[in-house]
Amino acid sequence: MSKNRATVLEHCHPALEVPFGREEYRARLTRIRERMASDGIDLLYLTSPESLFYVSGYTCEWYQTESPVSWPPTSGIAVHVDHDKYVLFDTPSEQVMVRFVTLADDVRIFPLEKRRDGIAFIVDELRAEGWLQGRVGLELHSHRPNPAVSQRFRQAFEAAGCQVIDGSAVLRELRWVKSPQEMAYLEQAGRIGDIGLAAARDAIRPGVTELEVYGEVICAMAKAGGENPGITLPVLSGPKANTGHALAGRRSIQAGEQVNVDVCGVYNRYHCNAARSFYVGEPPRDVVEFYDKAAGAMELVGSLIRPNLRVGELVKALKAYYEEQGIWEEASWLGGYELGIAFPPDWVGNFVYEMSHEDSDVLLEPGTAVNFESVFFGPRMSGLTYLIDTLLFKQDAAELASRMPRGLTVLEA
Repeated sequence: MSKNRATVLEHCHPALEVPFGREEYRARLTRIRERMASDGIDLLYLTSPESLFYVSGYTCEWYQTESPVSWPPTSGIAVHVDHDKYVLFDTPSEQVMVRFVTLADDVRIFPLEKRRDGIAFIVDELRAEGWLQGRVGLELHSHRPNPAVSQRFRQAFEAAGCQVIDGSAVLRELRWVKSPQEMAYLEQAGRIGDIGLAAARDAIRPGVTELEVYGEVICAMAKAGGENPGITLPVLSGPKANTGHALAGRRSIQAGEQVNVDVCGVYNRYHCNAARSFYVGEPPRDVVEFYDKAAGAMELVGSLIRPNLRVGELVKALKAYYEEQGIWEEASWLGGYELGIAFPPDWVGNFVYEMSHEDSDVLLEPGTAVNFESVFFGPRMSGLTYLIDTLLFKQDAAELASRMPRGLTVLEA
């Protein structure tokens, strides 16, 4: 081994960068093992970025999701139902990184000669540990690893005598209810998101490109301590404002156009979503009136939300409001989804609700967070009513996280 490499591996120990203390991670591991026992899972091998973070604090900037075939994404965390510990497997390239981005006590690094593909090493280590018996759960609904690598994991565990099942639901459902500290991080993410929207408001003017506005949003949130969001933030102007999921481009914003901006503030990987619409110059009266009707739903939401609100009750009230306002038929999408831990390429959580869920008995219990989107096709092809807020349900109260005005914001042309 070279001298420089040996020195780094022996002595380089950066200061810890994990968002929670050991007590919270121990509590999470206990809940995971209880759920595994309930689901009949003996060993759970976790591969999604969200799960690695939830269990150990693990974060990085490269998860090998679209890497060469010879560099498969095989690193992960093994949890056994009968053992109060977990094993983190990773590549030699991350040997120093795992020292400061996780609280893992048992880290096993792939051999140098097989540094990119750890499946054989993982199976051998787990067999030696006595963990390869019974049913193994894999996160089959995760994009990591890809189907080809997932199949290789299945074959390797089955060859070791295990039955492989889908274990995706274990952590997806456990993450639904957040701890008080997680909720505090979501609140901070909401404040960062508002800083991003304010930066967009201040940057939008005729002649400025969508990408320039995007850059100002990202810069402002980063200066406020925000991290990169799980989805690239859209800034959409003119005719593009009639879409929701396009990318900011080199198009120059013009007077007389609507500009839609969708952000997620991110703090310790917890995402808080908000979106607003801006109009460059004086908008037509019918555009403003229509937008105000869509925005009124947010006032209704604010008056209704409380801990343990039933989703069906919220949906029924919103649908009745939209029908009364005469805009129901112009809907693009109305509803929301869970928010919390997220990594690229997505921030949409496991739970989703829509206006067809009037009979849903799901409770928005303390410790949950969902967004709500009041998105309609506006008149004159002006653009979608881009109104999104995150609803935070705490122990004794519930609130809309964003403090930004919800009406169509008019800017000087």
